[in-house]
Amino acid sequence: MIDLYYWTTPNGHKVSIFLEETGLDYTIHPVNIGKGEQFDPAFLKIAPNNRIPAIVDRNPVDGGAPVPLFESGAILLYLADKTGKLIPQDLRGRNAALQWLFWQMGGLGPMAGQNHHFSQYAPEKLPYAIERYVKETARLYAVMDKRLGEAAYLAGDEYSIADIAAYPWVVPYERQGQDLANFPNLKRWFDAIAARPAVQRAYAKAEAINPPKPMDEAEKKILFGQDADTVRKH
Repeated sequence: MIDLYYWTTPNGHKVSIFLEETGLDYTIHPVNIGKGEQFDPAFLKIAPNNRIPAIVDRNPVDGGAPVPLFESGAILLYLADKTGKLIPQDLRGRNAALQWLFWQMGGLGPMAGQNHHFSQYAPEKLPYAIERYVKETARLYAVMDKRLGEAAYLAGDEYSIADIAAYPWVVPYERQGQDLANFPNLKRWFDAIAARPAVQRAYAKAEAINPPKPMDEAEKKILFGQDADTVRKH
């Protein structure tokens, strides 16, 4: 039913977790972004931003032509609406989930991503950049910790796409210079999600597809050397 174009990144994990949680029929199509497979013309027709994840829904609810989608937040929302699962159905609950989903898309993901880049991958260590993003990651963790002191999950009492979006960006907390002991409510939430069988299945599939290994210089050049000409020539 769902073709998932995927690589083993936090954004990729979001969609595989959702699919495992809901039991939707899906097929993974690995897109090795370290080898440049995101520039394949067939993939770019689905994901013109040359980023994973992307999906094609071969059986949309209206019975029409297949639906292609890129951007992880858009995919999560589409799939939640398709299945009626992992998003509250009442007005206030739905919008609580959406605001935390967009919070992750606009804040936690981009800021933690810059944290990873400057602390792990940049060719030179820039203390200002590292401190800037480590501190902003800590601030965002504190926002989650405060919220999770009020409710079991980000959107309230129900586990939702908001949690699925945020969790993979907290998994590498040590690489982000964070200690979950400083965020006890976040740690409780993190441990609860890590223990979910669907989450464990999703991460097991990731490890089978791309066992953890250091990023080599050729991969860094592909991932971090893109500019406007990269888009034009593909």
